[in-house]
Amino acid sequence: MRASKRAVAPASGAARAGLQGGRYNPLSDADIAQIHEAVLTLLETVGFSEAPSVMIDHVTAAGGHVDAHGRLCFPRTLVAEALAGLRRDFVLCGQDARHDLRLDARRVYLGSGGASPSIIDIDTGKYREATLRDLYDAARLVDTLPNIHFFSRSMTARDMPDARALDINTAYACLAGTTKHVLTSITRPEHVEEVARMCHAIAGSRAAFLERPFLSLNINHVVPPMRFDADSCRVMEAAARLGIPIHANAFGQAGASTPVTIAGSVAQSTAETLAGMIFAWLVNPQARVTFGARPMITDLRTGAMTGGGGEQAVLMAAAIRMAGFYNLPDTCIAGATDSKIADAQSGYEKSLSVTLAAQAGCNMVTQAGGMQASLLGCSFESYVIDNDMLGGIMSSLRAVEVNAETLATDMIGDVVRGEGHFLGSAQTLERMESDFHYPDVADRSTPDTWEAGGSRDIRQIARDRAKTLLATHYPAHIGASTDDALRTDFDIRLPRAAMTATRSTP
Repeated sequence: MRASKRAVAPASGAARAGLQGGRYNPLSDADIAQIHEAVLTLLETVGFSEAPSVMIDHVTAAGGHVDAHGRLCFPRTLVAEALAGLRRDFVLCGQDARHDLRLDARRVYLGSGGASPSIIDIDTGKYREATLRDLYDAARLVDTLPNIHFFSRSMTARDMPDARALDINTAYACLAGTTKHVLTSITRPEHVEEVARMCHAIAGSRAAFLERPFLSLNINHVVPPMRFDADSCRVMEAAARLGIPIHANAFGQAGASTPVTIAGSVAQSTAETLAGMIFAWLVNPQARVTFGARPMITDLRTGAMTGGGGEQAVLMAAAIRMAGFYNLPDTCIAGATDSKIADAQSGYEKSLSVTLAAQAGCNMVTQAGGMQASLLGCSFESYVIDNDMLGGIMSSLRAVEVNAETLATDMIGDVVRGEGHFLGSAQTLERMESDFHYPDVADRSTPDTWEAGGSRDIRQIARDRAKTLLATHYPAHIGASTDDALRTDFDIRLPRAAMTATRSTP
């Protein structure tokens, strides 16, 4: 693989990764207490249907029971023990340590995601089925964008012949495309060990990967309302046993698969999420598991999921605050716009939901960039535009610094008696980079300058930028000998010709 021509560095200064959120809270302490009580009631008295035998064995051995309706129930004592024992001190790593994610103190990181079946072709602007090559290209594009802090598998490679090829090649394409932390999914439990072996080979050993895990698994272990997905639970068991970090996700829709009310939807989603986390903890008390309650709004006129709107932003923020109440590291979905292209609707819907998720203090906001059409489509130009937006959102997390230096009363007096402006002051020059985020593709020129430059809109500029980045950035962090070994051991379907600057057009 050919080395990149572009230096890739994480964001710094005003928009640096890991700034703390948590200042926005749509729930009072009394609200949270009531939701928590509802969660305990749901876990203990309602329980879950269709639990696989491996889960029943672990939960009943720890004090749970299967009720007369065949539903697996979690007693309050078990919930309390798990909440006390679940790990809160872990880091999800990049293959490059500059991209490590510290999941504590409500630190915020923004990433991709979506697993869409389609991509908006960068040349034609039309939707088409996504391929493995598209997924790799998305990973290496995100690798260049400083305000997208991790890469969650954003497309489903529709050209893979079966589930095994999909799981193995998805992991490979993501890990080869970026040094940032990778989130992916696995469809079958027997594939988990193979992906683990791939990670061990890249890390150099099993111990090296366990010390610095650069891949984690998104696992939707429930099918709301309150029903386990047996295969996903078995995947969770395998991942916990093997030490692969887990995101325990509950992905319901208010008014369809959860109650229509925000409080009811959050309560059910929290119970569903905790059930998965408790199971993973029972399998391995040292398991690294994040709280992934992800309730979504339903457009009740059509029954379809909708990612935009104030209700969605508040609903997700409320779920995030429950993670904060339990002091658990968490992930969420925000940025799932309903718009089909990167237009004004896309911008305002993404900005609203991602801002509230960040301000509420979500550790890992997935789907924050690159996605369109309610997660049905991925767009390279959207990644570039959203990178600007996400930098602005990260800069909004900075606390207001109030002290004698920042109040600058002496300086104000000197300026008003002197030059009459602050543009040339030492403080202005010193803080020019540290205190401000400057967009990459957003246009801040005058109308005359904009017109003289061809009156291009942001989509055109972003499309050109994405093409340039994709033409020049080919990561080479997986060495040739390691890549040879991976291709010997696994059925890797991404051709080497797709991973160099001389690749042919698909």
